[in-house]
Amino acid sequence: PPPAMPEAASPPPLLPPPASASSPAASVLRTRRRRRAWRRPRGLLCWGALVAFFFLMNWWMFSRLQDPATRPRFRLRRHPPRATNSSLSTLEEVNATEKGKRPHPVMLTRLLALAAHALAEVDNRPEPKDLWKEPINATLWKPCSDQRDWEASEGTNGYIIISANGGINQQRVAICNAVTISRLLNATLVIPKFLYSNVWLDKSQFRDIYQEDYFIKYLKPDIRIVKELPLELQSLDLEAIGSLVNDTDVMKEAKPSIYVKKILPILLKNRVVHFVGFGNRLSFDPIPFQLQRLRCRCNFHALRFVHKIQETGALLVERLHGHMPHLSPLQDNLLGHFAGKSVPGGNRNGSSKYLAVHLRFEIDMVAYSMCYFGGGKDEEEELEMYRQIHFPALTEIKRTTKLPSAAFLRSEGKCPLAPEEAVLMLAAIGFKRRTSIYIAGAEIYGGGRRMAAISRLYPALVTKETLLSPSELEPFRNFSSQLAALDFIACASADAFAMTDPGSQFSSLVQGYRMYYGGGDLPTLRPNKRRLASILVKNATIEWKEFETRVNKLIQQTKQVHERPIARSIFRHPRCPECMCRTDN
Repeated sequence: PPPAMPEAASPPPLLPPPASASSPAASVLRTRRRRRAWRRPRGLLCWGALVAFFFLMNWWMFSRLQDPATRPRFRLRRHPPRATNSSLSTLEEVNATEKGKRPHPVMLTRLLALAAHALAEVDNRPEPKDLWKEPINATLWKPCSDQRDWEASEGTNGYIIISANGGINQQRVAICNAVTISRLLNATLVIPKFLYSNVWLDKSQFRDIYQEDYFIKYLKPDIRIVKELPLELQSLDLEAIGSLVNDTDVMKEAKPSIYVKKILPILLKNRVVHFVGFGNRLSFDPIPFQLQRLRCRCNFHALRFVHKIQETGALLVERLHGHMPHLSPLQDNLLGHFAGKSVPGGNRNGSSKYLAVHLRFEIDMVAYSMCYFGGGKDEEEELEMYRQIHFPALTEIKRTTKLPSAAFLRSEGKCPLAPEEAVLMLAAIGFKRRTSIYIAGAEIYGGGRRMAAISRLYPALVTKETLLSPSELEPFRNFSSQLAALDFIACASADAFAMTDPGSQFSSLVQGYRMYYGGGDLPTLRPNKRRLASILVKNATIEWKEFETRVNKLIQQTKQVHERPIARSIFRHPRCPECMCRTDN
């Protein structure tokens, strides 16, 4: 038989013929490819848009914390940024809009944004119960330094003259110390003179600020006071006869025994002693009980502002409260017969309650502190130039001595609070956005740019310049001490008072007045700046709730009521038996 033929291999499976370009299948394939190619960039675009949205929202929130005229314009940096203090790492430079103006920083922008959000959330919630009150045991102390337990001094040992330096607050302390020393030395006091200061630039004398006749009459049971030296003593060359006493001749806070030992012999020999400067030249302890009481009596009772200041002060308080000032011992002392009666043009539908804040952030304070506030080289040069003119001794010390760094000074609480730091404190302790706030002080360093942080968070912000018309302010222009007296009245009369620099003489005197006359109804907020600095240094990471808790804790500790510690100023802390009496004894 013929051989078998090999089996043929099976043919490969037939592939579909290629589709033509115009076929429906080709169109479907092209559509699928386009969709796959589009999905990836579209996802990237969505993420990019989302990030851009959040970036714009953050920029908008920060820009709302600044004055509209000074919002930053974004520019590429041609040079690397200047080094800044590490404790102020969260700074946002605000470019000046006017040509030639230097930029001033807005510090702590992250915390300010958190504060703005928190204030918006709590606007309808009740305020903390103790926000406008002192602790209950503050009511146990009542004023009593007007009580006397001695006969009047005849002042037969000679005459005491003082030429007080500084501003109205330093001068007030010097006056009361001079009254006390006159009694100690059985001397007659000549109405004090005020030295002209190249910082305060004010030519006001005693009679321009205080009522001379009232001062003389009120203290008549204590010491003898005259307006001028007797004619036979006016021609004496006091320096030539050794009767001129400078601050270098008497140590700071000298004990009464120093005056008896060193000054009384000069007084008995020459019949007159002239103290020049006389800043803080009498200790607070040890001192005889009745002499300490006399010093309190001088400060809280004998010194009354002239009628011009009282009338304008009453106008301020009426516009702040929205009604005439209530008649009270405090208002009687500050406003005299203008208390309790409406002043023409007074009521302007103001708030029933107001908070007064003393922002001690004028250029003299900023320069003297030697601290840094984020302004870079421009700030350093500007403040150094100011120090050379107004504080030459400090400039010389800086040149010859290694001083603590600005970062160390801040960590130790030695720097005045900037407006941004002050407003964060107010927001943290519970003051609502609609709170009416009176700002005391002269021109703030940095101007409106610095104040933008406060005005954005608390729009109901006023000053004496906004409450009073130009014609009402005119009599006080170029008289910084008289303007400070108006601030004193507004701050002492406030429902709550916040100081930003517990070392400030003005804040200390206001605090003392409120403590003496307040009866537990006039709280004063005194931040511990060292502890506050330790909180603010974490501004880049701390959350608002933690910030709020920690600030509230430190403020509560400073509101505790206690008797004046040894050697503490009675002008600042009059809760002591010499000045105030406890009602539970």
